[in-house]
Amino acid sequence: SPNAFVQEGNPIVTPIGSQHLHQEVELGVVIGKTAKAVTRSEAMSYVGGYAVALDMTARDFQDEAKKGGAPWFLSKSFDTACPISKFIPKEEIEDPHSEELFCRINGVEKQRCKTNVMIFDIPTLIEYITRYVTLEEGDLLLTGTPAGVSRVLPGDCIEFGLTNRITCNFVVQ
Repeated sequence: SPNAFVQEGNPIVTPIGSQHLHQEVELGVVIGKTAKAVTRSEAMSYVGGYAVALDMTARDFQDEAKKGGAPWFLSKSFDTACPISKFIPKEEIEDPHSEELFCRINGVEKQRCKTNVMIFDIPTLIEYITRYVTLEEGDLLLTGTPAGVSRVLPGDCIEFGLTNRITCNFVVQ
C-alpha cells in the first residue's frame, strides 16, 4: 500500500485500536526494471538499489486475524506501516549480503544481524516472486527480519539502518 511508506521526519502512527505495535528492521530491495519470470542467475540485474525499512506490525490485529482465519493485511499495511530510508543506489553496495542491519529503540539495541544469514538471498526471492507476480520499477521487496522484534509505544524513538552506511530515526505516535 503506497500510504504505508513513510520517510524520515514523519511519525509512525499507531493504528487506531492497536495496543501491540512491533518493529522489524529489514533490508529493502528496490526493483530497477520490470521483472517477470526472472532466473536466479539474472536476478541481480533487476535490482536498482536498496533501502532499509521497518516492517511495522500491529501484532494484536495479526493475532485476531490468525484466530479468525482472516488475512493479515491490516496488521502490516496500515498507513505509516513501512518507515523507509533514503534510496541507496545499487552501485553503492557491492554485496548486499555482507551488510549489517541494526535497530535501536530509545537507544537500546534490539536487533543487529548480518544480511548473509537471511533465510532467502535476494536472487532466490526475485526468482520465486517473479514466477507469480510481475515486479515493476520502484517496487520494494522486504527481505526478512532478524531476531529481536519488540513492542514499541507512543513516544518511542526508533533508530535503524545499515552499519557505517545509513541511519534513520522515527518517532512512534
